[in-house]
Amino acid sequence: MKFNDYVSGYRANPKRLFEDVIHLIFLILGLITVGCVLIITVYLIISGLPAIIEIGPVDFLFGKRWASTASEPSYGILPFILTSIYGTAGAIIIGVPIGFFVAVYLAKMAPKKFKEVMQLCIGVLAGIPSVIYGLVGMTVLVPAIRVIFNVPDGASLLAAIIVLSIMILPSVINVSLSAIEAVPREYEEASLSLGATKIETYFKVTVPAAKSGIFTAIVLGIGRAIGEAMAIMMVAGNVANMPSLFSSVRFLTTAVASEMSYSSGLQRQALFSIALVLFFFIMLINAVLNIIKTKGEKI
Repeated sequence: MKFNDYVSGYRANPKRLFEDVIHLIFLILGLITVGCVLIITVYLIISGLPAIIEIGPVDFLFGKRWASTASEPSYGILPFILTSIYGTAGAIIIGVPIGFFVAVYLAKMAPKKFKEVMQLCIGVLAGIPSVIYGLVGMTVLVPAIRVIFNVPDGASLLAAIIVLSIMILPSVINVSLSAIEAVPREYEEASLSLGATKIETYFKVTVPAAKSGIFTAIVLGIGRAIGEAMAIMMVAGNVANMPSLFSSVRFLTTAVASEMSYSSGLQRQALFSIALVLFFFIMLINAVLNIIKTKGEKI
């Protein structure tokens, strides 16, 4: 088709021109997003691989000692990997059920006024900066853990899990709430007409119909938990120990954030290697969750 034919077609149908322009804009934005991901991936690989090769993949990934500033430095990041896994898993185990049940309650059971107040509070919770979570955790939660569990220092993996579980609540609640409210009312009316109770309808009809959106909420919560650094640095103690519930620990994110400002040489390269490991760790989790989501939709 010649250029004049395109012009004639657009003159005959102006809406088509508008739709094509919008389509082109979204295509460009999508390509920019993909390009940014590719640039970040290539940069991390180029910056992080040399240290892994020099230290040795086994020593780097499975070494239990991190002492980057010692006279004889050691660059083992197994404590960081395990701490990130345990901390994220703990936050999800605590935060996701609470967020899910709150979303169901607000969507289907809560009075309208109470729902409006709760949504306002959740919005405020989502807008609080990470450093405020860390500050409150450091001044309130950490001393409370020290007193309640009679431990020398309350800055621990437990404190990090509790803070992370609170920080993921807004994402889990808001996305789950939107997904549940998007389920057509006819589904519930059909279930109720067959004799099911309201609770049975909510959890056996509405929730399964909204499972795709709820799953997205869980993914967002996991992403928030894995990527947090500032608040965790303030409540976890930031010490490179093997993970224990009441010991000071360091996450992958906090390992990079705490040393990057004064690092140089192999130490700086090792920090980029940690960022590379974290990047692929997040990609692996997203891939696994997408596989689970796809299989769940086929059932």
